[in-house]
Formats: sequence, C-alpha cells, structure tokens
Amino acid sequence: MVRGTGRALALPGRLATRNADVTIALVAALLFAIAWPTLPLTNAVTPSLLPVVAFLEVGPLLVARVRPLLAWGLALAVGAGFWASRSALPDWAMPWPVVYFLVLLALLVVVCLRAPWPEVLIAVGGTGAFLGVVLDGDLKNWAWGQAALAAVALLVRWLILSRRQLARETELGEAERARRAVLEERSMIARELHDVVAHHMSLIVVQAQSAPYRLSDVDAATREEFTSIERSARAALTEVRGVLGVLRSDDGERLVAPVPGGADVASLLASAQAAGMPLTWDALPVTLGEVPAAVGLAAYRIVQESLSNASRHAPGQPCHVRVELDEESLHLFVANVIGAPTPSTEASGGSGLVGMRTRAEAVGGELTAGREGDHWQVSARLPLAGARPAGA
Repeated sequence: MVRGTGRALALPGRLATRNADVTIALVAALLFAIAWPTLPLTNAVTPSLLPVVAFLEVGPLLVARVRPLLAWGLALAVGAGFWASRSALPDWAMPWPVVYFLVLLALLVVVCLRAPWPEVLIAVGGTGAFLGVVLDGDLKNWAWGQAALAAVALLVRWLILSRRQLARETELGEAERARRAVLEERSMIARELHDVVAHHMSLIVVQAQSAPYRLSDVDAATREEFTSIERSARAALTEVRGVLGVLRSDDGERLVAPVPGGADVASLLASAQAAGMPLTWDALPVTLGEVPAAVGLAAYRIVQESLSNASRHAPGQPCHVRVELDEESLHLFVANVIGAPTPSTEASGGSGLVGMRTRAEAVGGELTAGREGDHWQVSARLPLAGARPAGA
C-alpha cells in the first residue's frame, strides 16, 4: 500500500516534467520553422546549410530544462560563431538573426529562474559582456537591457520561491496546530474521565468491599453479591484506565500537553501575534492564573476559537482582545475588523460559536457574538462563584 501511494504521488511530478519537455520541443520546432526561411533575410548562408544553421539557433532550447547554464553556453557559442563568420548582410545591424537573439534572451531567463546563484551571475555577466563587445552603436544598450530582463526574471523567481515557502510553512503550521488541538482535546477528555468516572468507580469498589463489614446480618448470598459487584467494578476500572492510556498516547508516547487555563491566555495571544496575526490586547489581569480551573479553561478556549475564526474569516485584519476580572466574573471581549458581510459560523453550519457558547454556559456564564459595524465581536461573561478552584 505504501509503495502504491508513493507511485501515485510521483505521477503528477512526472506528468509535469513530460508536459514541460513537450512544450519546449514544440516551441523549438516553431522557432526552427521561422528561422529557416527568414535566415537568408539577415545573413549570407549557403542554402544547403540553412537547416543546419537554423537548428543551431534553436537547438540549445532542447537542453534548457535539464542544464540551463549549458544551454546558455551553447547559445553564446553560436552567437560568437555568427559574429566571427561576418555573415550578416550589409543592411542588417546585428551579427545574428532575430530568432537567435530571442533564443539567447529566453535562455538567460531560464538560467535566472532555475539555475543556482553562481550560474546566474555567470550568465548575466557573460551575456552583458558579450553583447557589449559584439554589438555596435546604440545596440550596445542591449547589454543593459538583458540585465533589466534578468532582474525581472529574478524577481519572478523570488516570488515563486516565496509563495512555495509560505505554502509549505502554512501547511506545516496547520498540521502542527491540528496535532496540538487533538492532543489537548484528548488530554482534556482523559482528565475528565479520570476525575469523574475513575473516581466514582473507585468509590464503588471501596463500598462493595466494606459493605459486609459495615452492615449487620449480611448472609452468604448477599456477601457473594457484594463480591461480584466489586469484581465488576474493578474490571470496569481497569478498562477505563486502559482507555485513558490510549487517550493519553500519541504514536505510543505519553501526552505531555497540559490542560490550559487562565495563566496560558497570555502565551496564546503571544503565539498568535508571533505567527503574524495583527493582534493587540490590553494588559491582562495579574490574577488571571488564579481563577478556577473550569473558568480558566473556558476562557482559554473561547479566546482561542475567536482568534481562529478571525484568522479564518478575516485574514490580515486587525484583532483586539480585552480581559477584565472583578470579584464575581471574568469578562472576555474579542473584536476583529471584517470586510464584506460574511455568514456566521452557525449560519454556515460550523460549530465554533456553538462550542464557545456551550463552554460559557457550562460554567454558568453567557456568550454573545455578532457583527457591529465593520467589526465582529465576541463577548463572554464567566462567573467565578461555584466554579472549581484552580489546581483542584
């Protein structure tokens, strides 16, 4: 299966290479068809040698994809041959035909786009020096013209490489964020199962064990029933612990990502800003890390989802976060600039706003979200009373 997948993934690359070779061959054939009949108009060439010279003009294109610098060098040698032969007609200013000149410039562009930087310098410098020596009069300006053409090609190369690098980094970042999100959610589920299910199952085991000693007049049948309950509870507890082990593992390794809380909101904001998001925030309360764990987790997730929605639906737009804390509640405000009206997450079938509202309601709070002018605002109030203290 792995080998088949590898072959399938390699097919597009081979297909693109084949298409490039076919395209180059067609372009070379077209230029050859133009060069052959037009060559006598600019250069004095024996009729029997016309196809040979025409092929020498365009032939270097055939190796341009594999060896750009070699193709450029061959073309330069052909140009030197034209110049040395003095075959140009008296009323023709250049020593070579127009088709050859187009091929030379095209190969210079190919070198600038594909070759290593030292080869690019060789091609640009060599072409400029060659044109400056060979051409006469105003045509010498082509030595600067080819440099300008090379600069444009290098700019295109930089743009292509930048876009590829950005796409690669974006893909890696998305994969890492997805992986960390899975780790955090699985860690949270494992912790909740441990705190709730495993705790109560342990109580059942203890109660079943001690019941025959705490209760009077327990006959043998009742004692056996309590023993059966204890065995069943122990078996269930063992299975729960096995499930917890699976949830806490990632490719056989233990999860190390802790459940986030109020103290982690600052690092969340800093990481989003470092990732390139135009994010600002007011000074966070110094006691934010001391809020109850459930409230801190809800606040972290709400801010995280709000930032995620902002980057997804309004990329590149400014976003501002404000966190306020009083004796009774934790207040969250997230606002980001949006352009044209876009459907909300709920309207488009997503679960982001529903999840944030559910987290707020789970700790007895409330959350509102909607468009206000050119901003999308999320506001949440999370009461502190009755929530589990941090570290409990």
